[in-house]
Amino acid sequence: MAAIRLALGTMHFGTTVPEATAFDLLDRYLDAGGSWLDTADCYSFWADPTGHGGASETVIGRWLARRPGARERVLLSTKVGAEPGDAGEWPANRRGLAARAVAEAVAGSLRRLGTDRIDLYWAHMEDRSVELAETVGAFADLVAAGTVARLGASNHALWRVERARNAAARRGWPGYTALQLRHSYLRPRPGAPVPDQGHRFGWVTEETLDYVASDPELTLWAYTTLLGGHYTRPERTLAEAYHHPGNDRRSAALARVADELGVSANQVVLAWLTGGTPPITPIVGVSRPEQLDEALAGAALGLPAEHRALLDEAA
Repeated sequence: MAAIRLALGTMHFGTTVPEATAFDLLDRYLDAGGSWLDTADCYSFWADPTGHGGASETVIGRWLARRPGARERVLLSTKVGAEPGDAGEWPANRRGLAARAVAEAVAGSLRRLGTDRIDLYWAHMEDRSVELAETVGAFADLVAAGTVARLGASNHALWRVERARNAAARRGWPGYTALQLRHSYLRPRPGAPVPDQGHRFGWVTEETLDYVASDPELTLWAYTTLLGGHYTRPERTLAEAYHHPGNDRRSAALARVADELGVSANQVVLAWLTGGTPPITPIVGVSRPEQLDEALAGAALGLPAEHRALLDEAA
């Protein structure tokens, strides 16, 4: 069976998605051949009465404990740096990426996940109060100890990623080999504020695509790929920044391709992401089995060349 290029987003597991529902979705994803589970130590502090994260990792850990052999079939992706501290307001109070904070956070993630290793560990958001070398060294220590297999940067400015990778290379340390950013087929106007997006550098750009495509060591993951359900539920309106002629053309092209292929717009978007250059791993969060089935089918869909060209040229 070919590998499925789709990561199951588990942000809401244990908060707005009840544990029993999460277990069913995890079972279904694994049985369909899925492997990557994407979470973070801060998920979802904003939906938890205590104001702390860890619920998603905890649910995954309980599921792994109840599903013999599952840990050998799944790959765990989790993040550090955005969990709120005990005092102050987020994001100013986030625990950040100092060496001590990273060491404490990974210990908590391992405990909640019920595992001794993390397959891909992300610096969740930038922490410019800490020297890059300190963060890079803390992450390298985790790889050296066998605690972490690969390292990634989420919501980082591209120049900071490159500096971090260079700092690691100069010292002979492992560096970031994955980027995680927000990306979808419809895009906001460059520079326009998007109310639901707090990460200043959390976007895929043409430069990002070129950077990843030029380096075979790098992979690109994308979140918010389906824009909160907008593609199949137009009543879920997008921010004003998405209202521009380029997206009008893209929406028309998307509708045409979906109609001609007899699939949903969601599936076309996922196929466009996974089959492009560079190929992108979409992170898709779901709350119902039919949403998961649709997403898996979309990630596995191969777009005919003429339909991909139609989508690409609509911009």
